[in-house]
Amino acid sequence: MTKLSVNINKIATLRNARGGDNPNVVRTALDIERMGAQGITVHPRPDERHIRYRDVYDLRPLLTTEFNIEGQPSDKFVDLVLDVVPTQVTLVPDAPGQITSNHGYDTKMHRAFLADLVQRFHEKGIRVSIFVDADEEMVRHAALTGADRVELYTEPYAARYAADRVKAVEPFVRSGRLAKELGLGLNAGHDLSLENLAYFHERVPEVDEVSIGHALVCDALYLGLEETIKRYKNCL
Repeated sequence: MTKLSVNINKIATLRNARGGDNPNVVRTALDIERMGAQGITVHPRPDERHIRYRDVYDLRPLLTTEFNIEGQPSDKFVDLVLDVVPTQVTLVPDAPGQITSNHGYDTKMHRAFLADLVQRFHEKGIRVSIFVDADEEMVRHAALTGADRVELYTEPYAARYAADRVKAVEPFVRSGRLAKELGLGLNAGHDLSLENLAYFHERVPEVDEVSIGHALVCDALYLGLEETIKRYKNCL
């Protein structure tokens, strides 16, 4: 079964807009688990404009599902992950001021760097996923780092879905199959939605986990959080 991990960054964005603690990030995360999500994802950025490093520490002892921390592996981020010891860390090549992730790692160019990180995280028993484009060469080199999984960057699929979903999903089908052939677990995320998720899952059934935040929170404004989580799980 493909797991649904809910990215709660947008919950923190809403809280931060008023400078208080409403909505409470930890309480919302626990409610999301109770409503059926099988994981919680956070992406702390250097400017802490949404999830704060303090949030990560507050969440860790209370979550009962898988905890995924994703982000650009700066020294501060690496220290955080090694200290908190989540279920999974997802390595993303974000620039410091980047609004949102918009490309995967060049795992060929950065293979030695990534392999060193993988070893450090494995010593703490942390599963490691590397955020990559749907590019078979990048998947192959990710496997050579010793990583446990890759997460396919799905924005290109989402952007092309309405025009031609068959062609849009083809690179992901190939990359997903290759990942499994190489012994990698497979995650996916970015701009997956109620509109395009079911078809993606139908064509890439190998996917172990999807991480969804922005679209899910937007849908929850109309459907309510519990109904929204139910509908996303139904897509899987």
